[in-house]
Order: sequence, then C-alpha cells, then structure tokens
Amino acid sequence: MAIGILNSLLASDHSSIVSMNLFVALLCGCIVIGHLLEESRWMNESITALVIGVCTGVVILLTTGGKSSHLLVFSEDLFFIYLLPPIIFNAGFQVKKKQFFRNFMTIMLFGAVGTLISFGIISAGAIQFFKELHIGDLQIGDYLAIGAIFSATDSVCTLQVLNQDETPLLYSLVFGEGVVNDATSVVLFNAIQSFDLNHINSTIALKFVGNFFYLFISSTLLGVVTGLLSAFIIKKLYFGRHSTDREVALMILMAYLSYMLAELFYLSGILTVFFCGIVMSHYTWHNVTESSRVTTKHAFATLSFVAEIFIFLYVGMDALDIEKWRVISDSPGKSVGVSSILLGLILVGRAAFVFPLSFISNLTKKAPHEKIEFKQQVTIWWAGLMRGAVSMALAYNQFTSLGHTQVRGNAMMITSTITVVLFSTVVFGLMTKPLVRILLPSPKHLSRMLSSEPTTPKSFFLPLLNNGQESEAEQGNRSVIRPSSLRMLLTTPSHTVHYYWRKFDDAFMRPVFGGRGFVPFVPGSPTEQNGPQWQ
Repeated sequence: MAIGILNSLLASDHSSIVSMNLFVALLCGCIVIGHLLEESRWMNESITALVIGVCTGVVILLTTGGKSSHLLVFSEDLFFIYLLPPIIFNAGFQVKKKQFFRNFMTIMLFGAVGTLISFGIISAGAIQFFKELHIGDLQIGDYLAIGAIFSATDSVCTLQVLNQDETPLLYSLVFGEGVVNDATSVVLFNAIQSFDLNHINSTIALKFVGNFFYLFISSTLLGVVTGLLSAFIIKKLYFGRHSTDREVALMILMAYLSYMLAELFYLSGILTVFFCGIVMSHYTWHNVTESSRVTTKHAFATLSFVAEIFIFLYVGMDALDIEKWRVISDSPGKSVGVSSILLGLILVGRAAFVFPLSFISNLTKKAPHEKIEFKQQVTIWWAGLMRGAVSMALAYNQFTSLGHTQVRGNAMMITSTITVVLFSTVVFGLMTKPLVRILLPSPKHLSRMLSSEPTTPKSFFLPLLNNGQESEAEQGNRSVIRPSSLRMLLTTPSHTVHYYWRKFDDAFMRPVFGGRGFVPFVPGSPTEQNGPQWQ
C-alpha cells in the first residue's frame, strides 16, 4: 500500500512538472507573439495572453474529455502574494513624480471619489436587477462586493495607444487613476468583508466609512515609512562598496516586505507597495551604485511584465472551466443577461463620475492646457471600461472556495465576471486604437513644437510613465523650470505645492534619506566614481 501511495505522489509531481513546462512555454509564446504584433498596436500582451489562454483551454478540454481546461489550479494567494506586488510596485517605481503630484487632486478625484460613485451605482443596479432575475441566494454583502469587484478597472490597452508626448495630462490621469482605482476597490472590498452588512444601521455605516479611510491612510503611511527606511539603511551602510548584489537584494526584499507588512496588519497591500515604489524611486534608487540602478530598474520592470502575462494567460484558460459552466448550464440566457447588465452598469457607472468630476476639476484650473477637454473626457471614460485581473481575483475571493463552487448564485457571478473580463478586454481593447485616433488625432503643430523647441521644459511634455528612470543629467536640468516663451512663464505658477515640497525636501528629507544631489562623498559610496554629476 505504501508503494502505491508513493507511486501516486510521484505521478502527481510529474504531472505538476509537465503543467509548469507547458505554462512556461506558453508564457514564452505570449512574449514572442506580442513582439510580432507590436507594430500593429492593435494587440497587446494582455489580449494576446487572453486569446492564447482560451485556445489552450479548448485544447486541454478536448484532450481531457471535457474534465478540465487549465494547467494550474487558481490560488488567491498566488495572485495577491506573488503576482500582484511586482506589478503595482513597478507602477509606483517608474511613475514620473512631478506629473503625478501636479495632477494629484484630479487623480484622487477620479481614482477615489469616482470609484466610490461607480461602486454605488453598480451595487444599486445589481440589487435592483439581480433580485428580479432570481439568480441565486445573494446577500447584501454580496451585492456590495459586486460593486467593488466591477469598480476595479484595467487601463493597459488605452495606455499603450496614447501618445505620451502629445497628451501628457491625459496620460497621467489615465495611469494615475488606474492605480488609485485598484487600491480603492480592494480597500472597499476588504471593508465590506470586515462587517456584517445584513443588519446595517447608521452606526455600522459610520464604522464602515471610518474603516475605509483608516485603511487608505494607514496603508499609504506604511508604504512611505518602509521606503524611507530602505533609503536610510542603504545611505548609511553603503553596501555598494563591497557588493552591489546586497543593495539590489535589499531593495527588492524591502519592496516586498512593505506589501507583506500591509497584509500582516490587514491593510491594503496595493496602496502600500505603490507608495513604497514612489518613495524608493525618489530616495533609495539614488543611494545605490550606477550598476545597481540599471539592475533594479530592469528587474522590477521584468517581474511586472511576466506577472501580468501570467495572470491574463490563466484568466483565458479559466474562462472555459467546465465545472462552473455546468452549474448554470440549465439557464444560459440568464447568464448572458447578468453579463449584459453588468456591462451596462459599468458603462453608466463610469460615465456618472468622469464627466461631472471633469467639470469640477476644470473649474479649479486656470491655464487652458491644464483643463480636460470633452474628447479627453471620453477617452478617460473609455479607458476605465475594461476589467482585468483584480476583478477576477476579488470575484474568486468572494464567490468561490479555493477556486471551486457548486452554489448556483456564486457560479453565476464567477462565469459572468469571466465573460465581462474577456469581452471588455478583447472587444473594447481592440476598439481602443481607432477610437483614440478619431478623438485625439496627432496635432501637427505639437510635433513641430516638440522638434523646434529643444529648450521646452521636460516637465511640461514629460510622460508620467516611461520604460526607465530619467538620466541624472536630465533630472538635473529639470530641477529649475526654464520657460521657453512668455506664455509658458505666465501660465506656470511660480509657487506651487511642488515648489514648497521641493524646499522642504531639500532642507529636511534629502539630507537624512539621500536622493539626487544629497548623497555625501565617502570612499566606496555611490558617489565615489561620479560625484560631480550629483551636484
């Protein structure tokens, strides 16, 4: 009997190895095919991975006689603990801070307030329509969770089409809102799960709101503190004089530690690791050696890239999970109806805050180039219609147990989530390029301006997100605003929030935590070889 158990374990191990080999081969295939389709800009790696995942699921279904459609069993831990942190951290690490914080209030308006409005509309619509459809035994907490699940956007397709030089404001808003939106959705979802909302009253409602703000603020502060701690340690100990491997390893581990600490204290890991990335790029990254800067920049970007493809490839396979579809096989029309209602609520919920909040934002702006035009508002609305991995993971968390469910209502919500994610990512994603080209045609005068005005400050046309950090020379040149015309001088305020932050940063923060221009010259330190360029 012992020999039989051993043989079954060995067979199980070998099947896992076979599955991992196939999955890694598929990841490589996604990268290669994505590269071949890069020039068309119609397809991106997300859509490519989804399509390959669906095709692979069909093949597995046929070879297993309809028993299974995926190589790996879905695990929330795999997603939230291993795949999501590098994606969110890299977003914060690569963010162009000047653009992000210049538009910070508008980004927070869309990402936080807008998400709450969308959450309210989707939740109310789900309560109204799903009860009439009699899809299953769903409680008030489930309906609110549906609102949080479908408030989480995925704007990758739009970001790949937008021209960062032509529309810096639009690009910064779409990217910044996407990250804050995901964090807000997850914080909302966690707050919903923390309360018994079946017997809601004013006291529970106030506690719910208070818990939401507590999670939001505490998560942000934890990320900032962890980032500053990493900067202080690396600045004081100068790991680079002995081994660049140590400082690279410390940066990666401290980044991951920030996320795990948030999970340990039941906070929002997304917010924590995002702001940890911003702080690390502002202080820690400048305290390491030149070779470590290059290494960390590409290491974080690569980890994020692979994790994103991994997620979409799995979502594509899981779309054909026969177990969930079998539970609702007696009512396919009802499943289509639920998916259609959710898509309609997403469209309405998105429009309900983008246009009104854009109007409010424009009232606070004086310069014409800072205002959000109507065509840009439509682009922002479209960018938030796609749903992705965060929605999938939250749905699995709420409606399944270890990726499985036999409850009719839960199975209906999982299959509807899969349908919405697939439809929005593929159909809306493929329509993004022609729509953006119609709404935002490349202005010829801007192209001439970019080519004829080399002295135009990079802070005005600089994209929020790039493939890497700016060179030190570029950053040094941008430390002082140099308007190229009288118009730029008049429309650029001399005393902004950024101006006062720079004064505070230079006087108090950088002397303690390091950063560009504030790393002391010490033999073996990061400034030993190229000290003058930091000044």
